[in-house]
Amino acid sequence: MPMKRWTLANAVLALAVATSAHALPVDLEASDWRDIPSVGVDPSRDAQSRGIVVDFKDGTTQEQIDAWEREWGVDLTFNSLEGPRSGVSIAQVAGDVSEVLARIRQHPAVESAEPLRVYSVPPGEAAMTLDEPLPDVSRDGFIPNDPDYPRQWNLRMIDMPHAWQRSRGKGVVVAVLDTGIAYEDHDDFKQVQDLKGSRFKQGYDFVNDTVHANDDHGHGTHVAGTIAQATNNGQGVAGVAFEATLMPVKVLNHFGSGTSADISDAIRFAADNGAQVINMSLGGGGYSKVMADAVAYARKKGVTVVAAAGNAGRPRVEFPAAYPGAVAVGAVGPTGKRAPYSSYGKELDIAAPGGDKRQGDAGGILQNTIDPRNVSRSIYASYQGTSMATPHVAAVAALLYAEGASGPDEVEKALFAGAKRVEGQGAWSEEYGHGLLNAEASLQALGKGTRWPSLWWAMALLAVVLLTLRGRERPGYFNILLRPSFLVTLVLATVGVFFARSWFGGASGVAGDVVDVAWLPIPDWQRIIFGTRTVSPLFYSALIPLVLSIVAIKFRGLRPALGGLAVGFAGFLAYTAWVKAPALAWMPFTFLARPWLVVNVLICLFIARAMLRRETP
Repeated sequence: MPMKRWTLANAVLALAVATSAHALPVDLEASDWRDIPSVGVDPSRDAQSRGIVVDFKDGTTQEQIDAWEREWGVDLTFNSLEGPRSGVSIAQVAGDVSEVLARIRQHPAVESAEPLRVYSVPPGEAAMTLDEPLPDVSRDGFIPNDPDYPRQWNLRMIDMPHAWQRSRGKGVVVAVLDTGIAYEDHDDFKQVQDLKGSRFKQGYDFVNDTVHANDDHGHGTHVAGTIAQATNNGQGVAGVAFEATLMPVKVLNHFGSGTSADISDAIRFAADNGAQVINMSLGGGGYSKVMADAVAYARKKGVTVVAAAGNAGRPRVEFPAAYPGAVAVGAVGPTGKRAPYSSYGKELDIAAPGGDKRQGDAGGILQNTIDPRNVSRSIYASYQGTSMATPHVAAVAALLYAEGASGPDEVEKALFAGAKRVEGQGAWSEEYGHGLLNAEASLQALGKGTRWPSLWWAMALLAVVLLTLRGRERPGYFNILLRPSFLVTLVLATVGVFFARSWFGGASGVAGDVVDVAWLPIPDWQRIIFGTRTVSPLFYSALIPLVLSIVAIKFRGLRPALGGLAVGFAGFLAYTAWVKAPALAWMPFTFLARPWLVVNVLICLFIARAMLRRETP
């Protein structure tokens, strides 16, 4: 099978990590900033404008591509070992790229075709030395014996001592799509000392087409350490989900950059090979439909995709974090305030500790990684960036999966419900998303369940509706409860087809889309239909039961079903208001969210009363 690699310079087609030199990790024993040279500028960056990526329909063979490429005037080859399954192929174009793409896009076997884009380690993720450790203000919960744990203010900020008493991520696979991980002794590469004892699953190096996804940069190992550094081993530092399994997937080269083709194939690879969480601490390459499709593919496979919002400090979340289906993560420093470099905006989902060197050298995120000048040398270093915030969220997602979360929807609900609201920001804001990550509170939110309470609220409100009807107008309790049409709509509005993912989760195409929607309660369908981060007040309202009840004026046989729908909406909205008002879009003031829900609960009860009332002669 022909593969992509032409030359090292043309293979990765990457952009420099930043317009300025990328600062690298330093040894903790140093008392001052060390003069570490930049990794330099990727020599292949000038080639990117001539590269294209074509995503063929699944099942397209290289022989078919060979027959078509002659008329297109390009030499397309599968991007990687995933090519025969993913259909992702790349080529160099000698002429006008736009003309070539226009010809290719007309072919019925092509799902998308676009210029090859480049993503990288977000710029500005500086390394710092550390002075005195921050004080360990709490001795409650599980306190690991790692000697440098007191320096990890970030773990205490998200309440890991208490969360570790509930879950440590055992059995969950987290794929780290990055510069690789120093996870094995192979050739010149050595496993870093504080990953000895950590669990690993076979990954892949999409940059060099090899099964040895070793780190030649340092960024990926640092990220992996936050997720699952060996913990309570009397050495170094701790990790969030230290009983989880890491899957090293190298998509960025030793300059810290890589292509949309490699990253897209890697996402599919991880999803197809057992990953439940994907961490992508990378960005900056702009929108790619090929990658957006890969993120959607992973989510349909039941994978939670977590990505860095970016380090530009501007009101725009970068891709891949901005894709629908990805959890976009911003960064805060030790004070809990947004770090100045952290990008933000309407796509942001949550904030997590990323470090802030303005707080002093101890304000970074400390982990074990490699010295990029000597890949066999293990060092402890402190980084800052949204890249460092992202693995905190990915690791807490692993804790949730280990505790029984059934998929990305349930994981996200627990993450957002447990997030600590930032003072003055409301339930959701562009700077912090749903708030600051809190592992313990998210585990508690998962334990409370995100579905069944809505059903119990609905049943309680149904009793209220029936009791307010006069004797002859009141239908029999069991007569109502045993009607299939009433029960079906009640369940759809409160818990959804909760078994859909486990029974039909592998469905694709239209069937897969139906499963994605039906799995959720009806008010949450807007999340799939529109791909929004915030909640539409039109769905979290009485609008749907109200509009459908108009139909029942003529078609009386629909009234039991619409009565169940209205009761279900009332229960869902009432429970949502009771727990906490969500981030409703378009509200001029966040405090209006809960009154909005309460008013619409009353409207739903009025509709239910009208639909369920028995007419008297």
